[in-house]
Amino acid sequence: MKKILFAASEAVPFIKTGGLADVVGSLPKAFNKEEFDVRVVLPKYRVIPEYFHQQMEYMTNFYINLAGRMIYVGVFQMVLDGVTFYFIDNEYYFSGDKIYEDGLWDLEKFAYFSKAALTMLCVIDFRPDIIHCHDWQTGLVPVYLKNEFWDSSSYSDFYQNMKAVMTIHNLKFQGVWNIDDMMQVTGLPGYLFTSDKLEAYQAGNYLKGGLVYADWITTVSGEYANEIKYPFYGEGLDGLMRARSNNLSGIVNGIDYDEYNPETDYLLVHNYSPYDFRTEKVYNKTALQEELGMRVDGGKFMIGLVSRLTDQKGMDLIDCVMEQICSEDVQFVILGTGDQRYENMFRYFEWKYKDRVSASICYDNTRSHRIYAACDAFLMPSLFEPCGLSQLMSLRYGTLPIVRETGGLKETVEPYNEYTGSGTGFSFANYNAHEMLNVIEYAKSVYYGDREAWNRIVDRAMAADFSWGNSARKYEDLYRSL
Repeated sequence: MKKILFAASEAVPFIKTGGLADVVGSLPKAFNKEEFDVRVVLPKYRVIPEYFHQQMEYMTNFYINLAGRMIYVGVFQMVLDGVTFYFIDNEYYFSGDKIYEDGLWDLEKFAYFSKAALTMLCVIDFRPDIIHCHDWQTGLVPVYLKNEFWDSSSYSDFYQNMKAVMTIHNLKFQGVWNIDDMMQVTGLPGYLFTSDKLEAYQAGNYLKGGLVYADWITTVSGEYANEIKYPFYGEGLDGLMRARSNNLSGIVNGIDYDEYNPETDYLLVHNYSPYDFRTEKVYNKTALQEELGMRVDGGKFMIGLVSRLTDQKGMDLIDCVMEQICSEDVQFVILGTGDQRYENMFRYFEWKYKDRVSASICYDNTRSHRIYAACDAFLMPSLFEPCGLSQLMSLRYGTLPIVRETGGLKETVEPYNEYTGSGTGFSFANYNAHEMLNVIEYAKSVYYGDREAWNRIVDRAMAADFSWGNSARKYEDLYRSL
């Protein structure tokens, strides 16, 4: 039996701020249980819902030495869907109202979490073959493991040859602070803060430390793994990514096919399947039009957008050609929050074109499912996108993605080719508003001009498999090779 420990700062259903939580919460369930024993360690945040706290069982407690201070560590556990979750308990660090607060405080609490999670293993006598670390919050796990824990006589042979895998969910976030403070917080010696280890651009960098000391690095799509070797996407670490390219690969994320299933999704007004979408999917559109106060017309071309409203997500492109997108024969449904200028832009266009633009400036899970099911096309013009989950959801619901060819979007959406009759969506290459507009117009022309071709694209989109099982098989191959 191969033993794997996932270390992360968030996981569904306990706590979520982004796609990281979906991966850490969903992927462990998808492994072959006969060969892999996959467990997860998380901080025991106060903001985790109370009904989960009530199900957690106390296991043990001990003290760790962090930068010369002896600090309490409690360990709780809970089994959910056949996966064991461990929770590191310390109210000093984890009782805040938010799981991420600010620079130095976050760096200290995740240094504590990294060291506590490692120490926990020998106390509860669970010895993983591989610790799989996610994003900068766990970047110090490989650093502590390969230095303090390998070198210390008090841990005997328990940690020797334990491997570390580091997954980058978004290279933009790295855990950066000045070196003196970081040394004080982490207790790590000065000789580790050099340009070949934890130092980058005269600052300490948690993620860089993890990337240097990990045995293997993965990202959440093969395309993104390639992009981050170049300065535009590399966020200052492209040199390191090139240097480690022999130990770098990308495995695309999946989505939960039980939760996102148009046949059984209880949040939808009307369920449908790959076999009857031609007649049944439209009921979701007319219901959404009614719910949002738009003109009710099942034949109208409807575009959906569920996103953070930021530059990274391509909102500046939409801003540039919004007037043209909102033409007479299109309806545009927006759901999300973000930069105030984009929130106000969408509010303005809803006011101006009430019958064809709807802007829900909020987070609403029910409405997001209904948008995936109701729309004909789904817009994702991202500047960069490590993986992206919305396009996978829209494929599942037979809503054709219109994406920019970057990262996971390029890998998961095959552009329609009218000559070969292939493709699962529409895409454009350059980060250019009018190129995006041209592709929207092209998609619209196929929808109105050749509905049979459109429906065949939907057939292929709904047949694509981006379930977690697919991703898990690739991670299993990686673990075996290590």
